[in-house]
Amino acid sequence: MAFHHACDQADYEIAEQLLRILENMLTRRTVPPDVNRRKSIESLVAAHERLWHLRHPEQQYG
Repeated sequence: MAFHHACDQADYEIAEQLLRILENMLTRRTVPPDVNRRKSIESLVAAHERLWHLRHPEQQYG
């Protein structure tokens, strides 16, 4: 929620920092493996895509 709030407020630096924190949390070795890991990674990828599109609006429509 904090990431999306930062994006909504056009605070892209904070959004990027939050993504880095989430990425660090997901890439740490977990024992036992988290069954929701794939879903979490997919959400992280979607968040990276949202931030990229917000930072590069001119490239969305070719």
